Amino acid sequence: MMWLLLLTLPCLGSSVPLTSDPGPGTELVGIMGGHDASKGVWPWNVGLWFWNETELDWDLICGGSLIDPQWVLTAAHCIPETNPKPQHFMVELGAVRPSWRDIVLVASIILHPEHRDENGIPQADVALLKLVASVRPSNLIKWISLPPAYSAFPPGTRCWVTGWGRIGPEEPLPEPYNLQEVLVPIVADETCRQQYLSIGFVVKDDMLCVGSPGQGACKGDSGGPLVCKWNHIWVQVGVVSWGEGCGLPNFPAVFARVTSYLPWIRHHIHSSP
Repeated sequence: MMWLLLLTLPCLGSSVPLTSDPGPGTELVGIMGGHDASKGVWPWNVGLWFWNETELDWDLICGGSLIDPQWVLTAAHCIPETNPKPQHFMVELGAVRPSWRDIVLVASIILHPEHRDENGIPQADVALLKLVASVRPSNLIKWISLPPAYSAFPPGTRCWVTGWGRIGPEEPLPEPYNLQEVLVPIVADETCRQQYLSIGFVVKDDMLCVGSPGQGACKGDSGGPLVCKWNHIWVQVGVVSWGEGCGLPNFPAVFARVTSYLPWIRHHIHSSP
């Protein structure tokens, strides 16, 4: 069953979180086959909080990444409202266990103009959140580099995915909700395309497939970063987006390919006051 990777983590007194409608044939689906991440290992990893007007409470709905002192990259389908209000979103920085210790308000939200739902699959699944103020780097908070447009990561390259999602198809992340990490290989584009085409879904050129049987993204990791080493530095290669099942042998998780969106990302970051 198809899933979008929205998080449904009830913590810090929150009631049942609000998630957007994933569309027909999809299922809301975290890191599977991974383990607890230590403080400071992934200092760009952030949690995206959303104000649930129905329950009058804040819900941790997605992951994201700090890519600049004032900008966060996440998945567009993580934004639950048609006309999102920045005041309904907050970003938590530098935490492996949600705690609200480093919360930053959001000043503006920019969805990719080509983002849409196509037969239950999110297209151009990237969004930028501008924070109200630049953050200062520390041992726990840093931003991740973006990859050069010409960078290549061949099939089999092992990269890291992080998130607070489920640790199994029907197994939510238990308290104390520690951030999970897993090392997974990049899957050949053509292999992934053929596998998904067999069940009627199209993996496009701006998408990247990553995972291995029993390991990878699962329900709840939307918007989180896929990071790889390039010339000995960490760069963000993908944004968690969608997939079939959870850790199934022939259906790796699908990510938005960051290099496909570099001009759009840089345009907004560099043109902003």
